[in-house]
Amino acid sequence: MEKMSLEKELSGNSYPGRGIVIGKSADGKYAVTAYFIMGRSENSRNRVFVEDGQGIRTQAFDPSKLTDPSLIIYAPVRVLGNKTIVTNGDQTDTIYELMDKQQTFEQALRTREFEPDAPNYTPRISGIMHVEDGNYNYAMSILKSNNGNPDACNRYTFAYENPVAGEGHFIHTYMGDGNPLPSFEGEPPLVGISGDIDAFTDLVWENLNADNKVSLFVRYIDIATGNYETRIINKNK
Repeated sequence: MEKMSLEKELSGNSYPGRGIVIGKSADGKYAVTAYFIMGRSENSRNRVFVEDGQGIRTQAFDPSKLTDPSLIIYAPVRVLGNKTIVTNGDQTDTIYELMDKQQTFEQALRTREFEPDAPNYTPRISGIMHVEDGNYNYAMSILKSNNGNPDACNRYTFAYENPVAGEGHFIHTYMGDGNPLPSFEGEPPLVGISGDIDAFTDLVWENLNADNKVSLFVRYIDIATGNYETRIINKNK
């Protein structure tokens, strides 16, 4: 698979929706993840990321303007022991709770499906990073309607063992803008991961569509120690 420029993947799409990048830093020392949200409606744009324990949650920037919290207020990132869970919805909690009961990432997601936001039926995208004893692997999942048919759910899991330094994968909810919004297709593109946490955070934020971007979370986890650094950028300040 040809390695794509993350910069171009982001800048060439005005509305990828919500997106997860997971990979390994170019120096091979860090497990890297980024999660971003975008919005077209006032309700979707009225959000910020805030730290919550070892993870984050979304909250309304202006609570008076919040019209429907159901699909936009959730915890995108939670940490369960040596596992970091990153998703675009409340399936973060499903994965956390069921993995805590010894179920797998895939088993947990079998209890969920795409979002009920007809006619888009937004895919649920999820990622998990496992860092233990100097080893690192990750997986990504997407649950989507069968070509816009809500009677059937298509489930895909992509697992990446022993990731290569400077490489990652990028999964997002939509192929681009549209009505209805077209769900992500294919396997997550292989993308380059470059720079330290600040350079990588800037690269992602600067290449997201200026009108539609809302918030960005980036984390670098030291594979040797499990210690991590986090960056959060919110358009609403």
